[in-house]
Amino acid sequence: MSTTTLLVRQDQLATTRLVSAPDAPLADGQVRVRVDAFALTANNITYAALGDMLNYWKFFPSGEAGWGVVPVWGFGTVVESTHPDVAMGERLYGYWPMASSAVLAPQRANAAGFSDGAAHRAGLHAVYNHYVRASADPFYRDDKEDLQALLRPLFITSWLIDDFLADQQFFGARRMLLSSASSKTAWGTAFQLAQRGGLEVVGLTSPGNLAFCESLGCYDRVLAYDAIEQLDGAAPCIYIDFAGSVALRQRVHTHFTGLAYSCSVGASHVQDLGGAGQLPGPRPVMFFAPAQAKKRHAEWDAQGLNDRLVGAWNQLRTAVQSPTTPWLVVQRHLGPEATQALFQDLLAGQGDPRSGHIASLQPTRAEGDNGA
Repeated sequence: MSTTTLLVRQDQLATTRLVSAPDAPLADGQVRVRVDAFALTANNITYAALGDMLNYWKFFPSGEAGWGVVPVWGFGTVVESTHPDVAMGERLYGYWPMASSAVLAPQRANAAGFSDGAAHRAGLHAVYNHYVRASADPFYRDDKEDLQALLRPLFITSWLIDDFLADQQFFGARRMLLSSASSKTAWGTAFQLAQRGGLEVVGLTSPGNLAFCESLGCYDRVLAYDAIEQLDGAAPCIYIDFAGSVALRQRVHTHFTGLAYSCSVGASHVQDLGGAGQLPGPRPVMFFAPAQAKKRHAEWDAQGLNDRLVGAWNQLRTAVQSPTTPWLVVQRHLGPEATQALFQDLLAGQGDPRSGHIASLQPTRAEGDNGA
């Protein structure tokens, strides 16, 4: 057996290549997981764009200088195990390499899941190192795997942004400005904010995505980027930046003199990224979801945090699956070449915001017939 991996040039994300290598025998205590399906979204482009800054390249080392493996969220099946507490055939949800299989070294295994104890992951955040057994996962439904792969990690980030801002009394502001409003993490955040009442949630997006954002019903108002100056700049507001665009950030900080807090979350506009530089108003602060999760875990314990998350997830899932106007329509991209092409499209900012992309590097039937 062999594993196919999509490698990305770390300093030139549009340069990618597929590599295949024979699978090495497992060491004692390891498991091999077939990575069956994973989501590819703007979130994964953020992982690549911020790979050096936030250590995303370190989760799945490529072994080749200058080349990285972008992490993805999805589902896999244990196909080989030398670990006494992980059985072949188990279904797992977690953080995978963009590859057809992955080798893990389970530790701290219990009924709910385990962590990967690989030495190179020891210093990386525990949230990304944990694998959940589908059989014990309160989020899991076997007919909703695509939705979970697409939205669960983004939803948790959205929920934690809302929770963090509420924890800070919204820095005294009632108007929330969300860039890249058509992105899943942005509208997930808008959905959480909208549940609170008393806030004005404003989506900022490109002209082509105005109608989509308005159709969601979670924004009080949606504006094209070239129209942001229509808003009163003196009113206290918070900027939640999912785009990462330097030019847009400069305009927001210049016009909104009442800016109380600037929260930097994503980097979907990879052609226009950069540091904060000299900006009027508060300095942008990078939001790191695991830090807020750790705080709430300490305050509420694991069960308390999980109960809140599952309750909010079920609310969002119901809205997203609206029978009249679904927020997401799943599209599948099967095979290494299809996945490579999808990554390029997402990097270029192409595609319908209502599309949810599920990919797999498993060989297609035709490839299998050819011995691939």
